[in-house]
Amino acid sequence: QVQLVESGGGLVQAGESLRLSCAVSENIFSANVMGWYRQTPGKQRELVAQIIVAHITSRESTVYADSVKGRFTISRDNAKNTVYLQMNSLKPEDTAVYYCNVRPGRLSIYYGVDSWGKGTLVTVSA
Repeated sequence: QVQLVESGGGLVQAGESLRLSCAVSENIFSANVMGWYRQTPGKQRELVAQIIVAHITSRESTVYADSVKGRFTISRDNAKNTVYLQMNSLKPEDTAVYYCNVRPGRLSIYYGVDSWGKGTLVTVSA
């Protein structure tokens, strides 16, 4: 199974920054989707940021939730098989468990099946 391990969460004050990391157990250069979601108790899981890769056309794009645009940046290091989420100017409403998501591409035996980490907790105090 593809395994994802998130790290970097913690307790910070509003206005501060955190960088989340997601270590992936297989190569991510061929992945179709890499992203971050967040969830609070009793709420639906929310897409935060996402990289979508169309290998057949060598195209990729990024998607951000409106609530985090301009503050969060998703990136990845293919050599390290790691996906990052840089979170700046954090707000109390950003408090949630953040989950990493990867959808493997055609080169993986897990092709097309979403993989999820266990999550890392981010708490932002006012």
